[in-house]
Amino acid sequence: MDDLLARNRAWAARRTAADPDFFPRLSRQQAPRYFWLGCSDSRVPANEILDLDPGEVFVHRNVANLAVHNDLNFLSVLQFAVDVLRVEHVIVTGHYGCGGVRAALGQQRLGIVDYWLRYIRDVHERYREAIEAAAGPEEREDRLCELNVETQVMNIARTPIVQAAWARGQALTMHGLVYRLHDGILHDLGYRVSRPEEIGEPHQLTFRRRRD
Repeated sequence: MDDLLARNRAWAARRTAADPDFFPRLSRQQAPRYFWLGCSDSRVPANEILDLDPGEVFVHRNVANLAVHNDLNFLSVLQFAVDVLRVEHVIVTGHYGCGGVRAALGQQRLGIVDYWLRYIRDVHERYREAIEAAAGPEEREDRLCELNVETQVMNIARTPIVQAAWARGQALTMHGLVYRLHDGILHDLGYRVSRPEEIGEPHQLTFRRRRD
């Protein structure tokens, strides 16, 4: 811990030397345009990958970047990002070589995390034919990683939180990205949702507009 605290002090000193108003400015306001749902993997830090300063991206991370409909932790963060911070973009970012995705493809019992990985196994079952058509084990893992990202993008778009934002005219777009560990490059899957018409009629909700 002493080493970590020393590193923190050195980092703060470098920041202040480069920009004396950095911390006072940061303490006055948090106004990010982006909400990032990423994997807990320590090799995938959002701010560093995006080359953004603290305060520029609001972050939530969990094993295999899942947006689960009954996860109150995630939903609370999403609501704060959308309703309070008024972010414009929600970015779901998976990464190739994800341990959670690899574990979901395997049969080994891991403990409590198996309950969480059930959601990825559901994605695998839904797209089994497309995944099994991949050339080899690594390619199948990569394809599941991509399909998992796309699934979580749609899960977020179908939340009442996002649909209520659209109903009040708030501009909000969901994006799906995948990060490649071996070269540090983010890849846009070209999968995005920005309107209620794009989520499928059975999932669209009707909201009454409040009278001011």
